[in-house]
Amino acid sequence: MMVDLAQHYDEGPVQIGDIAKRQDISVKYLEQLIIPLKKADYVKSVRGPKGGHMLARPPDKITVGKIVELLEGGIDLTQCIENPDICDRSETCLTRNIWESATRAMDKKLNSITLSHIIKRHKRAQGLQGGKKCIQKK
Repeated sequence: MMVDLAQHYDEGPVQIGDIAKRQDISVKYLEQLIIPLKKADYVKSVRGPKGGHMLARPPDKITVGKIVELLEGGIDLTQCIENPDICDRSETCLTRNIWESATRAMDKKLNSITLSHIIKRHKRAQGLQGGKKCIQKK
């Protein structure tokens, strides 16, 4: 949904039904997602016949990491990363540092990707698939 809104960023409000059709996602599911996205000020809504939803910020200011963190309640691969006190073995755990390193690497990567990056990559990929020109020798 967020990528779809980014693709239509300069076109005004987009209706959830249109996003649902384009992305093959149920309207009910999108309606559930929109609530936390609005609360976090990633999406704003416009009422009325030409209303709908739109990004509250430019696509280059919204990272995949922040969206995942919001919708998933964090990105930690194990619960003990953020809260080591929940596990009696966290200080002696042989694998906790692996999960912590992996979580931090994933966080860094996801927060380096903006919605604009996704759209640009998609456009480049479509351009490459659009047909390679055949150069004939004379």
